[in-house]
Amino acid sequence: MLARPNGRPPFRADHVGSLLRPPELRQAYKDHQAKRIDGEYFAQILDRCIRDVVALQEAAGFRVVTDGEFRRGSYWGRFVERIEGFVIRPAAFKFRDDHGHEVDFTATYAAGRLSRSKPLALDEFVFLRDVAAATPKITLPAPSTMHFYRCTDFADAAAYATAESFFADLIRIYREEIAALADAGCRYIQLDEVALALLCDPAIRAKVEEAGAEPDRLVDLYIETLNAALSGAPPDVIFGIHMCRGNFKGHYLGSGGYESVAERFFARARVNHFLLEYDTARAGDFRPLRFVQDKGVVLGLISSKTPALESIADLKRRAEEAARYIDLDRLAISPQCGFASTVAGNPITETDERAKLKLVVDAAEEIWH
Repeated sequence: MLARPNGRPPFRADHVGSLLRPPELRQAYKDHQAKRIDGEYFAQILDRCIRDVVALQEAAGFRVVTDGEFRRGSYWGRFVERIEGFVIRPAAFKFRDDHGHEVDFTATYAAGRLSRSKPLALDEFVFLRDVAAATPKITLPAPSTMHFYRCTDFADAAAYATAESFFADLIRIYREEIAALADAGCRYIQLDEVALALLCDPAIRAKVEEAGAEPDRLVDLYIETLNAALSGAPPDVIFGIHMCRGNFKGHYLGSGGYESVAERFFARARVNHFLLEYDTARAGDFRPLRFVQDKGVVLGLISSKTPALESIADLKRRAEEAARYIDLDRLAISPQCGFASTVAGNPITETDERAKLKLVVDAAEEIWH
């Protein structure tokens, strides 16, 4: 049984969830899509690769593990497949890197009324639960993910005339899924919140305003929706929120510190802890952590985008800097994001990933003994 952490992260060493798919699995995705292998054989490869990646995490010293999101083509793609009513349309934003290169991506669009046609992540959890010795964690995209990327054109008007009516159905779907996960024994659920992180970026806020939406109203709406989606869960289920600025093949969507949303989000979100990106200057400084009063923070100090290993001395120094605004006992450490939000993964090797994961555990031991 996972003990209630009472205002601090449940583990000093955590990671965001997605891990690099091994070459065998990347090829299996291509072969399955091209119908060169059937679903049964594809499932066998998935199961074997998940067993291996769970063993990799446990060997690194993690007391919490995920399935690497190996059953997902992207961190939210499976939810489109399993929620009746969603289709894919182009997103209103672009990924970019530090060299100015841009990449288009896609977003959800509600072409009809939404319903949970089958479990979203329950099967992922059941398999992970049965093969892991460590605590199994399940990740879910935050409800805002299904709205923000096309925030002024997110649904057919015949299906949903307002964002509130759209979210009412989505909230019901999340409650159903969380209840099923809890019934199966899941006690640690992480939601990946991109929209609120992007609404810290002045350029994205300006783009949202140009499209006819109000950024601050969206911040309030997304916080309210998140809390409603989590309401009714058993009290022993621990929720963490990962704030993400986008992660696709080493590219990102936005930049900017948390200050513009921190007071509202950190105070009002009814979760146990936040997993925050702090690997580059784009994330801003630690001052927004002063608004985290009764919750924990996992500092995402280690980059999953580049192979260069951070030094433990630097990680310890940065944790001490953060502790000027929040008690060190309410902190933990992780990579800033996952290693593979899609099957393609970030531009690092599995050897790099293994070294980064080991660094998380070693740094946690050094900082918190």
